[in-house]
Amino acid sequence: MTTTRRRGPALVTLTAAATAATGLLLGTTVVAGPATSAEPAGDCTPAFPVAELETGDAVTGLTVTRGTTPEPFAGEVLGIQEDGIGPDLDMVMVEVDMPAVEKAGIWQGMSGSPVYAADGRLIGAVAYGLSFGPSPVAGITPFEDMDDYLAEAPARIRIGKATAARIARATGVTRTQAAQGFRQLPMPVAVSGVRAERLAATEDRPYLPRGAQAAGVGTAAAAGPETLVAGGNMAASLSYGDVTQAGVGTATSVCNGRVVGFGHPMSFEGETTMSLHPASAIYVQEDPVGPGFKVANLGAPVGTVSEDHLTGITGFLGALPRATTITNTTTYQDRTRTGTTMNTVDSAAAGTTYYQIVANHDRVVDALMPGSETLSWTIRGTDVDGSAFELSFDDRYASEYDISGEVGYELSDLVYALTRIEGVSVDSVTSESVVSDDSSTYRVRGVQQKRGGTWIPLGKGERAEAKAGSTLVLRAVLAGAEGLTYVPLTMKVPASAAGMKGRLAVQGGGWMYGGGNITSVAKAEKVVAGMIRNDEVEVELTLDKRRKHVERTKVVGPADRVVLGSKRVRVVVR
Repeated sequence: MTTTRRRGPALVTLTAAATAATGLLLGTTVVAGPATSAEPAGDCTPAFPVAELETGDAVTGLTVTRGTTPEPFAGEVLGIQEDGIGPDLDMVMVEVDMPAVEKAGIWQGMSGSPVYAADGRLIGAVAYGLSFGPSPVAGITPFEDMDDYLAEAPARIRIGKATAARIARATGVTRTQAAQGFRQLPMPVAVSGVRAERLAATEDRPYLPRGAQAAGVGTAAAAGPETLVAGGNMAASLSYGDVTQAGVGTATSVCNGRVVGFGHPMSFEGETTMSLHPASAIYVQEDPVGPGFKVANLGAPVGTVSEDHLTGITGFLGALPRATTITNTTTYQDRTRTGTTMNTVDSAAAGTTYYQIVANHDRVVDALMPGSETLSWTIRGTDVDGSAFELSFDDRYASEYDISGEVGYELSDLVYALTRIEGVSVDSVTSESVVSDDSSTYRVRGVQQKRGGTWIPLGKGERAEAKAGSTLVLRAVLAGAEGLTYVPLTMKVPASAAGMKGRLAVQGGGWMYGGGNITSVAKAEKVVAGMIRNDEVEVELTLDKRRKHVERTKVVGPADRVVLGSKRVRVVVR
Protein backbone atom coordinates (compact mmCIF):
# COMPACT_ATOMS: atom_id res chain seq x y z
CA MET A 1 0.00 0.00 0.00
CA THR A 2 1.44 3.38 -1.02
CA THR A 3 -0.52 6.54 -0.25
CA THR A 4 0.04 10.27 0.05
CA ARG A 5 -2.50 12.08 2.19
CA ARG A 6 -2.73 15.69 3.31
CA ARG A 7 -5.74 15.71 5.56
CA GLY A 8 -5.89 15.70 9.33
CA PRO A 9 -8.76 13.52 10.57
CA ALA A 10 -9.29 15.12 13.96
CA LEU A 11 -8.48 18.14 16.07
CA VAL A 12 -7.61 18.05 19.74
CA THR A 13 -6.89 20.92 22.09
CA LEU A 14 -3.28 21.98 22.23
CA THR A 15 -3.19 25.13 24.33
CA ALA A 16 -6.00 27.11 25.87
CA ALA A 17 -6.73 29.75 28.44
CA ALA A 18 -6.62 28.44 32.00
CA THR A 19 -10.40 28.68 32.11
CA ALA A 20 -11.00 26.71 28.93
CA ALA A 21 -13.60 23.99 29.11
CA THR A 22 -12.40 20.43 28.65
CA GLY A 23 -13.14 18.49 25.50
CA LEU A 24 -13.09 21.15 22.79
CA LEU A 25 -14.21 19.50 19.55
CA LEU A 26 -13.07 20.79 16.20
CA GLY A 27 -12.96 19.01 12.88
CA THR A 28 -10.73 19.89 9.99
CA THR A 29 -10.41 19.23 6.30
CA VAL A 30 -7.39 21.22 5.21
CA VAL A 31 -5.57 20.54 1.97
CA ALA A 32 -1.92 21.61 1.74
CA GLY A 33 -2.32 22.82 -1.81
CA PRO A 34 -1.03 25.79 -3.78
CA ALA A 35 -1.47 29.37 -2.64
CA THR A 36 -5.05 30.58 -2.95
CA SER A 37 -5.99 34.17 -3.71
CA ALA A 38 -9.36 35.67 -2.79
CA GLU A 39 -10.95 38.79 -4.26
CA PRO A 40 -11.17 41.72 -1.80
CA ALA A 41 -14.63 41.83 -0.27
CA GLY A 42 -16.41 43.14 2.78
CA ASP A 43 -18.66 45.69 4.32
CA CYS A 44 -16.24 48.36 5.62
CA THR A 45 -18.83 49.27 8.27
CA PRO A 46 -17.75 52.27 10.37
CA ALA A 47 -17.32 51.97 14.13
CA PHE A 48 -20.00 53.09 16.58
CA PRO A 49 -18.47 55.06 19.49
CA VAL A 50 -18.91 53.24 22.79
CA ALA A 51 -19.42 56.60 24.49
CA GLU A 52 -22.74 56.95 22.65
CA LEU A 53 -24.16 53.63 23.90
CA GLU A 54 -26.78 53.58 26.63
CA THR A 55 -28.21 50.82 28.79
CA GLY A 56 -31.22 49.27 27.07
CA ASP A 57 -30.06 50.04 23.52
CA ALA A 58 -31.13 47.37 21.05
CA VAL A 59 -28.38 45.72 19.07
CA THR A 60 -28.13 43.11 16.34
CA GLY A 61 -25.35 40.75 15.36
CA LEU A 62 -24.18 38.05 12.98
CA THR A 63 -22.68 34.62 13.62
CA VAL A 64 -22.64 31.09 12.15
CA THR A 65 -24.06 28.01 13.85
CA ARG A 66 -24.09 25.70 10.82
CA GLY A 67 -22.42 25.88 7.43
CA THR A 68 -20.96 29.18 6.30
CA THR A 69 -23.86 31.65 6.14
CA PRO A 70 -24.07 34.18 9.00
CA GLU A 71 -27.33 34.21 10.96
CA PRO A 72 -28.73 37.29 12.68
CA PHE A 73 -29.25 37.62 16.41
CA ALA A 74 -30.72 40.32 18.58
CA GLY A 75 -29.54 41.75 21.86
CA GLU A 76 -29.71 44.51 24.41
CA VAL A 77 -26.96 46.59 26.00
CA LEU A 78 -26.70 45.88 29.75
CA GLY A 79 -23.99 48.44 30.41
CA ILE A 80 -20.36 49.45 29.93
CA GLN A 81 -17.52 48.12 32.08
CA GLU A 82 -14.97 50.92 32.06
CA ASP A 83 -11.39 49.71 31.56
CA GLY A 84 -12.89 46.20 31.65
CA ILE A 85 -10.52 44.71 29.07
CA GLY A 86 -7.48 46.89 29.69
CA PRO A 87 -6.40 50.45 30.41
CA ASP A 88 -8.61 52.81 28.37
CA LEU A 89 -10.32 49.79 26.81
CA ASP A 90 -13.93 49.36 27.91
CA MET A 91 -16.06 46.24 27.60
CA VAL A 92 -19.67 46.46 26.41
CA MET A 93 -21.99 44.00 28.14
CA VAL A 94 -24.81 42.66 25.97
CA GLU A 95 -27.54 40.08 26.53
CA VAL A 96 -27.88 38.02 23.34
CA ASP A 97 -31.22 36.62 22.17
CA MET A 98 -30.75 33.64 19.84
CA PRO A 99 -31.97 30.01 19.98
CA ALA A 100 -28.43 28.60 19.82
CA VAL A 101 -27.36 30.87 22.70
CA GLU A 102 -30.39 29.76 24.76
CA LYS A 103 -29.14 26.17 24.42
CA ALA A 104 -25.35 26.54 24.65
CA GLY A 105 -24.74 30.05 25.99
CA ILE A 106 -22.09 32.27 24.41
CA TRP A 107 -19.90 29.61 22.81
CA GLN A 108 -16.29 29.05 21.83
CA GLY A 109 -15.99 29.97 18.17
CA MET A 110 -18.46 32.85 18.55
CA SER A 111 -15.47 35.09 19.29
CA GLY A 112 -15.40 37.89 16.75
CA SER A 113 -19.13 37.85 15.95
CA PRO A 114 -19.94 41.47 14.97
CA VAL A 115 -22.50 43.42 17.01
CA TYR A 116 -24.20 46.44 15.40
CA ALA A 117 -26.04 49.49 16.69
CA ALA A 118 -29.53 50.41 15.49
CA ASP A 119 -28.10 52.68 12.78
CA GLY A 120 -25.99 49.83 11.34
CA ARG A 121 -22.60 50.97 12.63
CA LEU A 122 -20.31 48.34 14.17
CA ILE A 123 -20.13 48.36 17.97
CA GLY A 124 -17.62 45.55 18.28
CA ALA A 125 -16.98 41.81 18.56
CA VAL A 126 -18.24 39.15 20.95
CA ALA A 127 -15.15 38.10 22.89
CA TYR A 128 -16.04 37.29 26.54
CA GLY A 129 -18.59 35.23 28.46
CA LEU A 130 -19.54 35.12 32.12
CA SER A 131 -17.02 33.14 34.18
CA PHE A 132 -19.50 30.95 36.06
CA GLY A 133 -20.61 28.97 33.00
CA PRO A 134 -22.95 29.07 29.99
CA SER A 135 -25.04 32.26 29.81
CA PRO A 136 -26.51 34.66 27.23
CA VAL A 137 -24.38 37.57 28.50
CA ALA A 138 -21.51 38.53 26.19
CA GLY A 139 -18.60 40.89 26.66
CA ILE A 140 -17.97 42.95 23.53
CA THR A 141 -14.57 44.31 22.47
CA PRO A 142 -15.20 47.77 20.94
CA PHE A 143 -14.43 47.86 17.23
CA GLU A 144 -13.03 51.38 17.52
CA ASP A 145 -10.25 49.84 19.64
CA MET A 146 -9.63 46.63 17.70
CA ASP A 147 -6.54 48.08 16.06
CA ASP A 148 -5.00 49.07 19.38
CA TYR A 149 -2.28 46.77 20.72
CA LEU A 150 -2.14 46.71 24.49
CA ALA A 151 0.39 44.91 26.63
CA GLU A 152 -1.46 42.42 28.77
CA ALA A 153 -4.38 40.08 28.15
CA PRO A 154 -6.60 39.60 31.24
CA ALA A 155 -7.71 36.07 32.05
CA ARG A 156 -10.75 37.33 33.96
CA ILE A 157 -12.54 40.67 34.11
CA ARG A 158 -13.91 41.62 37.52
CA ILE A 159 -17.15 43.55 37.89
CA GLY A 160 -18.61 45.44 40.83
CA LYS A 161 -21.68 44.62 42.92
CA ALA A 162 -23.83 47.19 41.16
CA THR A 163 -22.97 45.78 37.73
CA ALA A 164 -23.60 42.23 38.94
CA ALA A 165 -26.99 43.30 40.27
CA ARG A 166 -27.84 44.97 36.94
CA ILE A 167 -26.95 41.80 35.02
CA ALA A 168 -29.00 39.69 37.42
CA ARG A 169 -32.07 41.94 37.05
CA ALA A 170 -31.91 41.84 33.26
CA THR A 171 -31.16 38.12 32.78
CA GLY A 172 -31.70 34.74 34.34
CA VAL A 173 -28.23 34.86 35.88
CA THR A 174 -28.04 35.16 39.67
CA ARG A 175 -26.17 38.03 41.32
CA THR A 176 -23.60 35.55 42.74
CA GLN A 177 -22.97 34.08 39.32
CA ALA A 178 -22.67 37.48 37.67
CA ALA A 179 -20.27 38.65 40.40
CA GLN A 180 -17.71 36.10 39.16
CA GLY A 181 -17.10 38.46 36.26
CA PHE A 182 -16.24 37.80 32.61
CA ARG A 183 -13.57 35.66 31.05
CA GLN A 184 -12.20 35.56 27.54
CA LEU A 185 -13.95 32.96 25.44
CA PRO A 186 -11.44 30.10 25.16
CA MET A 187 -9.53 30.12 21.89
CA PRO A 188 -7.70 26.80 21.95
CA VAL A 189 -5.16 26.08 19.24
CA ALA A 190 -6.17 22.62 18.10
CA VAL A 191 -4.07 19.88 16.49
CA SER A 192 -5.36 17.56 13.81
CA GLY A 193 -3.86 14.24 12.80
CA VAL A 194 -2.38 13.41 16.21
CA ARG A 195 -4.21 11.22 18.69
CA ALA A 196 -4.91 12.71 22.12
CA GLU A 197 -2.96 9.88 23.73
CA ARG A 198 0.10 10.87 21.71
CA LEU A 199 -0.14 14.51 22.75
CA ALA A 200 -0.54 13.55 26.39
CA ALA A 201 2.38 11.11 26.33
CA THR A 202 5.00 13.36 24.74
CA GLU A 203 8.24 14.00 26.60
CA ASP A 204 8.93 17.32 28.31
CA ARG A 205 10.05 19.61 25.50
CA PRO A 206 9.60 23.42 25.39
CA TYR A 207 7.97 23.15 21.96
CA LEU A 208 5.51 20.38 22.93
CA PRO A 209 2.57 21.63 25.05
CA ARG A 210 1.13 19.62 27.89
CA GLY A 211 -2.44 18.69 28.82
CA ALA A 212 -3.94 17.98 25.40
CA GLN A 213 -7.55 16.76 25.30
CA ALA A 214 -9.53 14.48 23.01
CA ALA A 215 -11.63 15.76 20.13
CA GLY A 216 -14.27 14.68 17.66
CA VAL A 217 -14.14 14.53 13.88
CA GLY A 218 -15.84 16.97 11.53
CA THR A 219 -17.20 15.82 8.18
CA ALA A 220 -18.80 18.89 6.59
CA ALA A 221 -17.48 20.25 3.29
CA ALA A 222 -14.70 22.82 3.50
CA ALA A 223 -15.50 26.50 2.98
CA GLY A 224 -14.28 28.75 0.19
CA PRO A 225 -12.77 32.25 0.37
CA GLU A 226 -16.09 33.87 -0.53
CA THR A 227 -17.45 32.82 2.89
CA LEU A 228 -15.00 35.08 4.73
CA VAL A 229 -17.47 37.87 5.50
CA ALA A 230 -18.48 39.80 8.60
CA GLY A 231 -20.17 37.30 10.92
CA GLY A 232 -18.73 34.35 8.97
CA ASN A 233 -16.35 31.70 10.26
CA MET A 234 -12.63 32.39 10.18
CA ALA A 235 -9.62 30.45 11.39
CA ALA A 236 -5.94 31.14 11.96
CA SER A 237 -3.40 28.34 11.82
CA LEU A 238 0.22 27.74 12.78
CA SER A 239 0.36 24.82 10.34
CA TYR A 240 -1.95 23.05 7.93
CA GLY A 241 -1.95 19.74 6.08
CA ASP A 242 -1.37 16.41 7.81
CA VAL A 243 -0.99 18.29 11.10
CA THR A 244 -3.25 21.34 11.35
CA GLN A 245 -2.80 23.59 14.39
CA ALA A 246 -5.56 26.19 14.28
CA GLY A 247 -8.14 28.20 16.19
CA VAL A 248 -11.64 28.81 14.82
CA GLY A 249 -13.60 31.99 15.52
CA THR A 250 -15.64 34.61 13.70
CA ALA A 251 -14.77 37.51 11.40
CA THR A 252 -15.83 40.90 12.74
CA SER A 253 -15.09 42.98 9.68
CA VAL A 254 -13.85 42.36 6.14
CA CYS A 255 -12.90 45.51 4.27
CA ASN A 256 -10.94 45.80 1.03
CA GLY A 257 -9.20 42.48 1.59
CA ARG A 258 -8.39 43.19 5.26
CA VAL A 259 -9.95 40.89 7.89
CA VAL A 260 -10.37 41.63 11.61
CA GLY A 261 -11.77 39.04 14.00
CA PHE A 262 -11.92 37.17 17.33
CA GLY A 263 -12.04 40.29 19.53
CA HIS A 264 -9.29 38.80 21.72
CA PRO A 265 -5.89 37.19 21.08
CA MET A 266 -5.36 33.76 19.64
CA SER A 267 -1.85 33.15 20.99
CA PHE A 268 -1.00 36.80 21.82
CA GLU A 269 2.06 36.72 19.54
CA GLY A 270 1.94 40.33 18.34
CA GLU A 271 3.32 40.33 14.82
CA THR A 272 2.79 36.87 13.39
CA THR A 273 2.69 34.81 10.20
CA MET A 274 -0.27 32.51 10.73
CA SER A 275 -2.28 31.43 7.71
CA LEU A 276 -5.85 32.68 7.33
CA HIS A 277 -8.63 30.19 6.55
CA PRO A 278 -12.37 30.17 5.98
CA ALA A 279 -14.30 27.47 7.83
CA SER A 280 -17.58 25.60 7.73
CA ALA A 281 -19.50 25.00 10.98
CA ILE A 282 -21.11 21.63 11.58
CA TYR A 283 -22.99 22.53 14.76
CA VAL A 284 -22.65 24.18 18.18
CA GLN A 285 -22.15 21.68 21.01
CA GLU A 286 -23.68 22.38 24.40
CA ASP A 287 -21.55 22.05 27.53
CA PRO A 288 -23.26 22.09 30.95
CA VAL A 289 -20.07 23.20 32.74
CA GLY A 290 -18.37 25.73 30.47
CA PRO A 291 -19.19 27.59 27.28
CA GLY A 292 -20.45 25.57 24.35
CA PHE A 293 -18.18 25.14 21.37
CA LYS A 294 -18.41 25.19 17.61
CA VAL A 295 -17.46 22.08 15.62
CA ALA A 296 -16.06 23.20 12.26
CA ASN A 297 -13.99 22.24 9.23
CA LEU A 298 -11.26 24.46 7.85
CA GLY A 299 -10.95 25.39 4.20
CA ALA A 300 -7.64 25.86 2.37
CA PRO A 301 -5.63 28.95 3.35
CA VAL A 302 -6.64 32.18 1.60
CA GLY A 303 -4.38 34.78 3.24
CA THR A 304 -2.16 35.73 6.16
CA VAL A 305 -2.84 36.68 9.77
CA SER A 306 -0.26 39.38 10.44
CA GLU A 307 -1.26 40.67 13.92
CA ASP A 308 -2.37 38.85 17.09
CA HIS A 309 -3.16 41.26 19.91
CA LEU A 310 -5.38 41.93 22.91
CA THR A 311 -8.26 43.27 20.83
CA GLY A 312 -8.18 40.53 18.20
CA ILE A 313 -6.38 39.25 15.14
CA THR A 314 -5.86 41.09 11.85
CA GLY A 315 -5.01 39.65 8.49
CA PHE A 316 -5.36 40.10 4.76
CA LEU A 317 -6.67 38.04 1.88
CA GLY A 318 -4.39 37.02 -0.97
CA ALA A 319 -0.73 36.20 -0.38
CA LEU A 320 0.00 33.28 1.94
CA PRO A 321 2.79 33.42 4.55
CA ARG A 322 6.14 31.76 3.90
CA ALA A 323 5.91 28.14 4.99
CA THR A 324 8.34 25.43 6.04
CA THR A 325 7.49 22.18 4.25
CA ILE A 326 7.64 19.31 6.74
CA THR A 327 7.41 15.84 5.21
CA ASN A 328 7.70 12.29 6.52
CA THR A 329 7.61 9.03 4.59
CA THR A 330 6.98 5.94 6.71
CA THR A 331 7.29 2.36 5.46
CA TYR A 332 6.17 -0.71 7.40
CA GLN A 333 5.86 -4.12 5.75
CA ASP A 334 3.98 -3.49 2.47
CA ARG A 335 2.56 -0.13 3.54
CA THR A 336 4.11 3.24 2.67
CA ARG A 337 2.70 6.70 3.19
CA THR A 338 4.06 10.22 2.67
CA GLY A 339 2.53 12.99 4.74
CA THR A 340 3.20 16.72 4.42
CA THR A 341 2.46 19.74 6.60
CA MET A 342 3.02 23.42 5.80
CA ASN A 343 4.26 25.25 8.91
CA THR A 344 3.91 29.06 8.84
CA VAL A 345 5.02 30.13 12.34
CA ASP A 346 8.67 29.41 13.15
CA SER A 347 8.05 28.84 16.87
CA ALA A 348 5.74 25.94 15.96
CA ALA A 349 8.08 24.21 13.48
CA ALA A 350 9.74 21.87 15.99
CA GLY A 351 6.41 20.66 17.38
CA THR A 352 5.01 20.27 13.88
CA THR A 353 8.05 18.19 12.91
CA TYR A 354 7.50 15.80 15.80
CA TYR A 355 3.73 15.60 15.26
CA GLN A 356 4.17 14.92 11.53
CA ILE A 357 6.44 11.95 12.22
CA VAL A 358 4.30 10.39 14.93
CA ALA A 359 1.03 11.01 13.04
CA ASN A 360 2.36 9.34 9.92
CA HIS A 361 3.68 6.40 11.95
CA ASP A 362 0.30 5.89 13.59
CA ARG A 363 -1.36 5.90 10.18
CA VAL A 364 1.05 3.35 8.66
CA VAL A 365 2.08 1.16 11.61
CA ASP A 366 -1.49 1.41 12.89
CA ALA A 367 -0.69 -0.02 16.32
CA LEU A 368 1.07 0.63 19.60
CA MET A 369 3.84 -1.92 19.15
CA PRO A 370 7.49 -2.69 19.93
CA GLY A 371 9.94 -2.53 17.07
CA SER A 372 12.94 -0.81 15.54
CA GLU A 373 13.39 1.74 12.82
CA THR A 374 15.95 3.47 10.65
CA LEU A 375 15.31 7.20 10.29
CA SER A 376 17.00 9.43 7.71
CA TRP A 377 16.41 13.17 7.73
CA THR A 378 17.50 16.36 5.99
CA ILE A 379 16.99 19.98 7.03
CA ARG A 380 17.40 22.65 4.36
CA GLY A 381 17.40 26.36 4.95
CA THR A 382 19.03 29.74 4.59
CA ASP A 383 21.70 31.11 6.91
CA VAL A 384 21.89 34.66 8.26
CA ASP A 385 24.07 35.78 5.32
CA GLY A 386 21.62 34.37 2.76
CA SER A 387 23.65 31.26 1.94
CA ALA A 388 21.91 27.91 1.73
CA PHE A 389 22.66 25.14 4.22
CA GLU A 390 21.79 21.46 4.46
CA LEU A 391 22.01 19.16 7.48
CA SER A 392 21.51 15.39 7.17
CA PHE A 393 21.77 12.36 9.43
CA ASP A 394 20.79 8.69 9.58
CA ASP A 395 20.02 6.82 12.79
CA ARG A 396 18.44 3.69 14.22
CA TYR A 397 15.91 3.45 17.06
CA ALA A 398 14.36 0.63 19.07
CA SER A 399 11.57 0.36 21.62
CA GLU A 400 10.16 -2.55 23.60
CA TYR A 401 6.86 -0.71 23.95
CA ASP A 402 6.10 1.82 21.21
CA ILE A 403 8.48 2.46 18.34
CA SER A 404 6.29 5.22 16.87
CA GLY A 405 6.70 7.33 19.99
CA GLU A 406 10.45 6.75 20.24
CA VAL A 407 11.60 8.59 17.12
CA GLY A 408 11.49 12.23 16.20
CA TYR A 409 12.76 14.00 19.32
CA GLU A 410 16.37 14.52 18.21
CA LEU A 411 15.28 15.93 14.85
CA SER A 412 12.68 18.18 16.47
CA ASP A 413 15.22 19.40 19.03
CA LEU A 414 17.52 20.50 16.21
CA VAL A 415 14.68 22.23 14.35
CA TYR A 416 13.80 24.04 17.58
CA ALA A 417 17.37 25.27 17.99
CA LEU A 418 17.62 26.46 14.38
CA THR A 419 14.32 28.35 14.43
CA ARG A 420 15.44 30.25 17.52
CA ILE A 421 18.46 31.73 15.71
CA GLU A 422 17.55 35.21 14.48
CA GLY A 423 17.91 35.52 10.72
CA VAL A 424 18.02 31.77 10.02
CA SER A 425 15.22 30.38 7.86
CA VAL A 426 14.30 26.68 7.82
CA ASP A 427 12.78 25.93 4.42
CA SER A 428 12.12 22.19 4.64
CA VAL A 429 12.39 19.24 7.00
CA THR A 430 12.27 15.86 5.27
CA SER A 431 12.46 12.48 7.01
CA GLU A 432 12.15 8.87 5.92
CA SER A 433 11.33 6.01 8.30
CA VAL A 434 11.55 2.26 7.74
CA VAL A 435 9.91 0.34 10.60
CA SER A 436 10.50 -3.27 11.64
CA ASP A 437 8.80 -5.57 14.17
CA ASP A 438 12.19 -6.59 15.59
CA SER A 439 12.80 -4.64 18.81
CA SER A 440 15.97 -6.49 19.84
CA THR A 441 19.05 -4.53 20.88
CA TYR A 442 22.63 -5.16 21.89
CA ARG A 443 24.03 -4.31 25.30
CA VAL A 444 27.71 -3.79 26.07
CA ARG A 445 28.51 -6.79 28.28
CA GLY A 446 32.29 -6.40 28.56
CA VAL A 447 35.67 -5.50 27.03
CA GLN A 448 38.45 -7.95 26.14
CA GLN A 449 42.13 -7.49 25.20
CA LYS A 450 44.10 -9.83 22.98
CA ARG A 451 47.35 -10.99 24.64
CA GLY A 452 49.50 -13.74 23.22
CA GLY A 453 46.72 -14.96 20.97
CA THR A 454 44.17 -15.16 23.80
CA TRP A 455 41.27 -12.79 24.52
CA ILE A 456 41.45 -11.70 28.17
CA PRO A 457 38.28 -10.29 29.85
CA LEU A 458 39.02 -6.93 31.47
CA GLY A 459 37.57 -5.67 34.73
CA LYS A 460 37.37 -7.19 38.20
CA GLY A 461 41.02 -6.39 38.80
CA GLU A 462 42.16 -7.08 35.23
CA ARG A 463 43.33 -3.92 33.46
CA ALA A 464 44.26 -3.16 29.88
CA GLU A 465 47.99 -3.07 29.25
CA ALA A 466 49.34 -0.84 26.51
CA LYS A 467 52.72 0.09 25.11
CA ALA A 468 53.47 3.71 24.28
CA GLY A 469 53.46 4.27 20.53
CA SER A 470 51.64 0.98 19.81
CA THR A 471 48.07 0.04 19.00
CA LEU A 472 45.80 -1.24 21.76
CA VAL A 473 43.87 -4.21 20.34
CA LEU A 474 40.51 -4.80 22.05
CA ARG A 475 37.02 -6.01 21.31
CA ALA A 476 33.65 -5.11 22.80
CA VAL A 477 31.41 -7.95 23.89
CA LEU A 478 27.79 -7.24 22.92
CA ALA A 479 24.98 -9.37 24.31
CA GLY A 480 21.93 -9.94 22.13
CA ALA A 481 18.94 -12.26 22.05
CA GLU A 482 20.89 -14.88 20.07
CA GLY A 483 24.02 -14.74 22.24
CA LEU A 484 27.27 -12.77 22.14
CA THR A 485 28.60 -10.61 19.32
CA TYR A 486 32.14 -9.22 19.21
CA VAL A 487 33.04 -5.80 17.79
CA PRO A 488 36.77 -5.16 17.09
CA LEU A 489 38.18 -2.05 18.74
CA THR A 490 41.63 -0.56 18.20
CA MET A 491 43.12 2.57 19.70
CA LYS A 492 46.48 4.18 18.89
CA VAL A 493 48.43 5.00 22.08
CA PRO A 494 50.66 8.12 21.76
CA ALA A 495 54.40 7.61 22.15
CA SER A 496 54.36 10.38 24.77
CA ALA A 497 52.00 8.38 27.01
CA ALA A 498 54.67 6.17 28.60
CA GLY A 499 54.07 5.75 32.33
CA MET A 500 50.57 7.19 32.21
CA LYS A 501 47.46 5.61 33.70
CA GLY A 502 43.80 6.14 32.97
CA ARG A 503 40.64 4.48 31.78
CA LEU A 504 38.95 3.21 28.66
CA ALA A 505 35.20 3.75 28.25
CA VAL A 506 33.16 1.73 25.75
CA GLN A 507 29.63 3.04 25.26
CA GLY A 508 26.72 2.14 23.04
CA GLY A 509 25.37 5.04 20.98
CA GLY A 510 21.86 4.42 22.30
CA TRP A 511 23.12 5.09 25.82
CA MET A 512 24.30 8.62 25.20
CA TYR A 513 22.68 12.01 24.79
CA GLY A 514 23.69 14.11 21.81
CA GLY A 515 23.16 17.84 21.39
CA GLY A 516 24.79 21.09 22.26
CA ASN A 517 24.26 24.81 22.64
CA ILE A 518 23.38 25.65 19.03
CA THR A 519 23.54 29.39 18.41
CA SER A 520 24.49 29.38 14.72
CA VAL A 521 24.23 27.20 11.64
CA ALA A 522 27.97 26.58 11.90
CA LYS A 523 27.52 25.17 15.41
CA ALA A 524 24.60 23.07 14.19
CA GLU A 525 26.79 21.63 11.44
CA LYS A 526 29.46 20.80 14.03
CA VAL A 527 26.93 19.11 16.31
CA VAL A 528 25.51 17.00 13.48
CA ALA A 529 29.01 16.03 12.31
CA GLY A 530 29.80 14.81 15.83
CA MET A 531 26.54 12.93 16.47
CA ILE A 532 26.88 9.23 17.23
CA ARG A 533 24.27 6.84 15.91
CA ASN A 534 22.31 4.71 18.34
CA ASP A 535 23.72 1.58 16.69
CA GLU A 536 27.37 2.66 16.95
CA VAL A 537 29.95 2.09 19.67
CA GLU A 538 32.15 4.89 21.00
CA VAL A 539 35.57 4.18 22.53
CA GLU A 540 37.15 6.87 24.68
CA LEU A 541 40.70 6.61 26.05
CA THR A 542 41.69 9.02 28.84
CA LEU A 543 45.23 9.07 30.29
CA ASP A 544 46.76 11.30 32.97
CA LYS A 545 50.13 11.83 34.65
CA ARG A 546 50.80 14.93 36.66
CA ARG A 547 50.18 17.81 34.27
CA LYS A 548 49.95 15.64 31.18
CA HIS A 549 46.56 14.67 29.81
CA VAL A 550 45.70 12.56 26.76
CA GLU A 551 42.26 11.94 25.23
CA ARG A 552 41.46 9.80 22.20
CA THR A 553 37.99 9.00 20.84
CA LYS A 554 36.90 6.59 18.14
CA VAL A 555 33.50 5.50 16.81
CA VAL A 556 32.92 1.98 15.50
CA GLY A 557 29.92 0.72 13.56
CA PRO A 558 27.13 0.90 12.77
CA ALA A 559 25.86 -2.46 13.98
CA ASP A 560 22.60 -4.01 12.84
CA ARG A 561 20.85 -3.05 16.10
CA VAL A 562 20.76 -0.26 18.65
CA VAL A 563 23.61 -0.64 21.15
CA LEU A 564 22.93 0.18 24.82
CA GLY A 565 25.04 0.19 27.97
CA SER A 566 28.65 1.00 28.78
CA LYS A 567 31.75 -0.47 30.37
CA ARG A 568 34.87 1.14 31.81
CA VAL A 569 38.23 -0.50 32.44
CA ARG A 570 41.55 0.71 33.80
CA VAL A 571 44.50 1.25 31.44
CA VAL A 572 48.24 1.27 32.18
CA VAL A 573 50.79 2.39 29.58
CA ARG A 574 54.35 1.06 29.77
